[in-house]
Amino acid sequence: MASPNTTVAFIGLGVMGYPMALNLRKGLPKTSTLLILDVAASAITRFKSDTAALGPVAVVSNGAEAVARADIVITMLPDGAAVRKVYLDGETGVLAGAERALRDGSGTGSAARKIIMECGTIETGTILDVAKAVVASPAAPNLTFVDAPVSGGPMGAQDGSLTFMVGTDDKAAFPAVKSVLAHMGKEESVFLCGDVGAGTAFKVINNYLSAITSLAASEALNIGSKMGLDVSLLTDVINVSGGQCWVTSKSNPVPGVQANVPSSRGYEGGFRIELCAKVLKMGSDLAEMVGARTVLDKPTLDAFGEAMGDERYKGKDARVVYKWLNESERK
Repeated sequence: MASPNTTVAFIGLGVMGYPMALNLRKGLPKTSTLLILDVAASAITRFKSDTAALGPVAVVSNGAEAVARADIVITMLPDGAAVRKVYLDGETGVLAGAERALRDGSGTGSAARKIIMECGTIETGTILDVAKAVVASPAAPNLTFVDAPVSGGPMGAQDGSLTFMVGTDDKAAFPAVKSVLAHMGKEESVFLCGDVGAGTAFKVINNYLSAITSLAASEALNIGSKMGLDVSLLTDVINVSGGQCWVTSKSNPVPGVQANVPSSRGYEGGFRIELCAKVLKMGSDLAEMVGARTVLDKPTLDAFGEAMGDERYKGKDARVVYKWLNESERK
């Protein structure tokens, strides 16, 4: 069995996690082992096939086994319930596995602390609950918990250009965290944002702005479309002017303006509108929690809600709000 200090575990091979883990396996030395886990057996089978020539890949049955066999465990989970299950389950969770390994002296690996990190966009309360459980655990001296949510969407996950926003109470662990995350994103785009929870806060605030910008950019370009303007030229002008934003420059909502973006693929393969609405609501809740006045969140949530309620737009990339606007009558 491979030594834990030459082994990394990755749990969650979904739309984002699969390409992230694939890039991780490509970046790790061939002498290192990558452990994988997902609820979908088909994802595991496909991953093993896709990485057959890249280095050792092995399957683990739960978080407890992952942390016993690896000094770094990365999770990319869909929601708070999944995070609590993977980390806090009394039998199969990462924390339970770390505690058992400490008690029986097995799987302790190198002298370095084990690093366990969640990279999904999870509500702050869940992240802080896991962090508190780690601090209260007998295994705390041997564990560093990190929240490291990502930005860049499925396209960024596929081409290895993700941004990571890292929160950890153990700042000395950041170089090790950065070195492994850099296999899945640009090294200069791995940021230490503060203590545990700060990474999630940075991500939620970023997504809050991105969601609102998706609607704002779609409204602006729809005005141009309704006027019969050259929307591609309008985009070029916007992108060298004050209206430039990520949506207009990297994921334009108008079909055909940019190649290989969701709008030009029937709004498929991007950041689903349901998830965009979810993270916008997380930002709105965060604003309420800290007493920050907001104006644009609620009307944007209403717009997403109306679009999601129509079967033509449901499940599509969030920039489908352009199509929703374009096909709607002004109220």
